[in-house]
Amino acid sequence: MRITDLLKPQSILLGGQAADKQSAIDTLIDLQAAGGHLADKAAYKEAILAREAQSSTAIEAGIAVPHAKSDAVANPGLAAMTLTEGVDYGAMDKKPSDLFFMIAAPMDGNLHLEILSRLMVLLMDADFTAALRAAKTTDEFLAVIDKAEAAKYGEAGVPGVESVETSEEAAAKAAKNEGAEYRVLAVTACPTGIAHTYMAAEALEKAGKAMNVTVKVETNGSGGVKNALTAAEIAAADGIIVAADKNVETARFDGKPVLFVPVSDGIHRPEELIRQVEEGKVPVYHHQGGGEAAEAASSAVKESLGRKTYKDLMNGVSHMLPFVIGGGILIALAFLLDTFDPNNAANFGMGTPVAAFFKTVGNAAFNFMLPILAGYIAMSIADRPGLVVGFVGGSLAAAGTSFATILGTGTAVSSGFLGALLAGFVGGYFMLGLEKLCDKLPRSLEGIKPILIYPVVGVLFMGLFMCAFGPIVGALNTALTGFLAGLGGTSKVLMGAVLGGMMSIDMGGPFNKAAYVTGTGAIATALAAGAGQGAIEYQMMASVMVGGMVPPIAIALCTTFFKKKFTADERKSGPVNYIMGLCFISEGAIPFAAADPLRVIPSCVVGSAVAGALSMVFGCGLMAPHGGIFVFPVVTNVAGYVISLVAGSVVGMAMLALLKKNKEA
Repeated sequence: MRITDLLKPQSILLGGQAADKQSAIDTLIDLQAAGGHLADKAAYKEAILAREAQSSTAIEAGIAVPHAKSDAVANPGLAAMTLTEGVDYGAMDKKPSDLFFMIAAPMDGNLHLEILSRLMVLLMDADFTAALRAAKTTDEFLAVIDKAEAAKYGEAGVPGVESVETSEEAAAKAAKNEGAEYRVLAVTACPTGIAHTYMAAEALEKAGKAMNVTVKVETNGSGGVKNALTAAEIAAADGIIVAADKNVETARFDGKPVLFVPVSDGIHRPEELIRQVEEGKVPVYHHQGGGEAAEAASSAVKESLGRKTYKDLMNGVSHMLPFVIGGGILIALAFLLDTFDPNNAANFGMGTPVAAFFKTVGNAAFNFMLPILAGYIAMSIADRPGLVVGFVGGSLAAAGTSFATILGTGTAVSSGFLGALLAGFVGGYFMLGLEKLCDKLPRSLEGIKPILIYPVVGVLFMGLFMCAFGPIVGALNTALTGFLAGLGGTSKVLMGAVLGGMMSIDMGGPFNKAAYVTGTGAIATALAAGAGQGAIEYQMMASVMVGGMVPPIAIALCTTFFKKKFTADERKSGPVNYIMGLCFISEGAIPFAAADPLRVIPSCVVGSAVAGALSMVFGCGLMAPHGGIFVFPVVTNVAGYVISLVAGSVVGMAMLALLKKNKEA
């Protein structure tokens, strides 16, 4: 297989025109569709825009490589385009882009990724890109690619294996490099692992040759790790460059000078990075656990405490959510299948065998929520040693264990969500300190640290800590619950508006996650306390979910009734948002928000705030943490909930229609 096997003549446009970045993307997607690469154009466009929202895929010298992996891709493929006049695509050198390659990659299979990595390497050659721009016909364009690929990689294509090298080439290269020492090592990685990973690797290797510095680069691409660095190479190197926009394994670099930079710096500043390492201007890296902290931080600009805390929290939340959603929805189904008896409210959900089954299984999953949350927060901070400590702390928080309950002189009061958060962070940082303290022990004790010292000392500390401070957090939790239960009138409505609005500010980002975690935490508190259907905690969750359903529906309504406000492709993809909104998938609005944030986001926030406030006005309660319309049967006052959703969506639509200008035909 060769590059031209993925690039068909009908997917090439030479000397084209585009008004702006959005127009260029639309044209390239049409070219992909013409080549038969796409099963769903609208879904593929969403994936492309989501990748662009992370960072522009434009690089210097007028080149842009938009790309995405998506289930909407029927077959791996390329689309190419040259423009008579470049467009602003957000390149770092501020120059317009006029040479485009768009990559469509399916979610499964890695062979095509090796072919695409070849293209990324070739694009780093100025003579190659100049020849592409000068091509007058598609045949000439394809011939330029074939000639360059053959010159660099040989006449043979990739013969159905995962590596771009043949087995003979790989063996020859291994023999040549056996025992070789590299002065500079590097690791490159980008979020999708398709384009920038390989371009940064090529740029660093070329810069090393030009500077007469031996450089080896490990690529963490979508097809896995290639050209992996060995322990001997790491030990002998002057330093390591980690040019990555996602987490890579860095514990192996402990004690070596390591320079952490974005992957774009590997493409644009390779000589400068190598020079920093060679001149000894890179600090020595000391691994401190926490799988994400060191990898994302720059060695020049330390990661802020707020950012680090947020990432640790999200690590716990992301692992917790499957238990919350799976267990919560099964519990909600148990309530739906049972009949509420005011005289036996505590047994609600267990009144019939079928309901009891769903409630029992749901409780089993839901009860893992707090240990999982605390365990993975602690693991994010202190790596594996933190996991057991966090799990134990979360379990003690859920049980409300204290010295008083152990002595039989007090009643257990669960410290709930707040207690699990405290256990996760305290346990994680305690283990981090313990690891540093144990570094001073003799090397002969190295083997017993992870299997004896860390778990025993960590669990003992967590038991003492939670027994001492758990009751304090439990009292705070009880007071907070009482305060929420006492809310009424304006305060209650305002809280609903804030929770609903937060769901639309960044649609899956920190604000959205903060509101959602607040809602799920409230449900956990209510279920633990055996609260009735009218509890304020369930009303909070109802405001959160209806707020998250509004953005996609508001956009879908606007594309339906105000067609002139949108491009043809946007009108085609608009109806999909009806389904996404009704399923409580806020992310369906992201492509529209990314294309026009100043108009779309405020409209969605206002609509969601209206829906959240009305949900509180109508006293709607939701015992399930997810599900959209599929859990409407378990909503208290479902009619009021539907009115809230419709009203918020219509308000969002109307505001968006007023703010957006008509699109030219």
